[in-house]
Formats: sequence, C-alpha cells, structure tokens
Amino acid sequence: MARSDAGGGSPPVMLGMQMPDFDRWSSRVVTALGQNPSAFTGPGTNTYLVGTGEEKILIDTGDGRPDYLPVLESAMEFAGCSRLQEIVLTHGHPDHIGGVQSILDRMGPLRVRKMPNAAFDAPYDFAMEPLEDGCIIETEGATLRGIHTPGHAPDHLCFLLEEEGGVFTGDNVLGVGTTIIPAETGDLGDYLASLEKLLDLTPTKIFPAHGPLVEEGSAKVQEYLDHRLEREAQIVRALETGADQVPAMVKIIYAAYPESLYAAAGQSVTSHLLKLEREGRVARQPDPATESDRWQLV
Repeated sequence: MARSDAGGGSPPVMLGMQMPDFDRWSSRVVTALGQNPSAFTGPGTNTYLVGTGEEKILIDTGDGRPDYLPVLESAMEFAGCSRLQEIVLTHGHPDHIGGVQSILDRMGPLRVRKMPNAAFDAPYDFAMEPLEDGCIIETEGATLRGIHTPGHAPDHLCFLLEEEGGVFTGDNVLGVGTTIIPAETGDLGDYLASLEKLLDLTPTKIFPAHGPLVEEGSAKVQEYLDHRLEREAQIVRALETGADQVPAMVKIIYAAYPESLYAAAGQSVTSHLLKLEREGRVARQPDPATESDRWQLV
C-alpha cells in the first residue's frame, strides 16, 4: 500500500487522481491499472507488462478486483502479448499480490516469484518461487535485476530494467507524493538506505506502483531523501513546541491535508520517532490515560 504524505502549501496527493486503464510507457513497458482506487492506492495499483515478445513478464497484480482481468487482457492485446511468461511481485502487500489467484484461475498455471516473507505469504495457497537481491529475470527484449529495498516492507524488491535504465520502484517511490512507512512492519532507517541504493542506480525513469511515470528518476529519488530529512526536522520542531503524542504532531505537520489522511500520516510519523529513538535522540513513555506513548527529546 502507498499513501502520499509530502508536506507544505497545497501538497500533491493521489486521492482522486485519474489514470488510463492501460498505456505504453516505453518500448518495453505497458501498464494495466489495478482498478482498486482508494485513499491508500490513489488511482489504483500499476501493474506492468514487460518485454518485446509475445510472452511478457507481469509485475504485480492489483488486489484481485474482478474489473482488473478484462483490463489486463486488453492491455495484453494492446502490447502484442499472447500470454504471460510469469508473474513477478515487488512485495507482499495485498494490493500487489492479491490479484495473483484470479489471474491463475483465468489464465492457467504460471510461475509466480517474489522475495519470501512468511507473514505476508501465509494467506496464499499458490506456489511462489523465491527471489533475492541481485536476481536476474529475463524475457524477450528485457532483463530485470532485482534490488532488495526494504523499509516500506521487509520483502520489497525494486527491478532495474537493464536495457533502459528505468526502475520499477513498487511502493518505495511513487509517481506523486511519498510513501507511508508502516510503523509495525516498516523501518525508516532501512527505507533511507534503500533510497540511497536506488540513487546509486542513477535511474533514467521510474515506473511506480502508484501514480504516473516519473521522467527524471534520479531527481525524484533525491527529492524523496530530502523530503524525509525535512519531515524529521518537522517532527523535532513539533516536539520542541510541546507536541508529545503522534496525533498532535500530525495535526501540526499535516495541517494542509484532509483529516481522512491523518491515520496514514500517523504511521509515518511513528516510524520517524522509532528511528529517532534507536538513535538515542528521543525517548517515549507509555500514557495509561490515552493508551498511547508520549515522546520527548533526549
């Protein structure tokens, strides 16, 4: 899942954004929209047909909405794809893996591959072959290299399209706004390291899991790194002014946002606080009255 949380002025968000059901983003990449719009997914999950031959790789599958299958089939016809070679997953969040079974039911047996994660993989009965950091996946006209990029999710892989220098970034870099870091299964320190790893790839384009194509890949990744540093500084300033619980910090930092997004914003604020706690810069104390933590600078 993904959510925009960029700050300042009139912040860009994906809520309400419209995108075409399918489109060509390069000579090797055709999109098919997952038909699952929401506050967490924006216009929906981008799934990708990759390659130049009649058999193509499908990256991600949406969450299993019935409306997705005819869109996928139309995208396949548009892309000159007679069948799928295999399904490759960026990570195990439901809006990426949830559509696998319906595709298998419609199209028959297919290889499904992802980085293993017991908690995320357990709900699904279909077989999955493991992927790891540095893995190579090939199809006619396209070579994908997997890069382990945890932070948003522990099993997250991005995929470098070797022939073009573009990167399928999953939920780590979005077309608009920035990614939520779940407080329970995410890790902001890991996420920042993953962004640095992506920056080292000097991506030409970014093919995100949500939102439009990003034409200036390296600049977008640097923007993400800068944004996280600014968000951390905002949290420290909120603590200095006396805001000591997450909801109070969210109201200050995300004042320009609809309140419907505050719960998602709270996840990222908590992830920042946990990073600061590991660094010894903040401390927390449980508050029985509110059944939540109070935070203070050390």
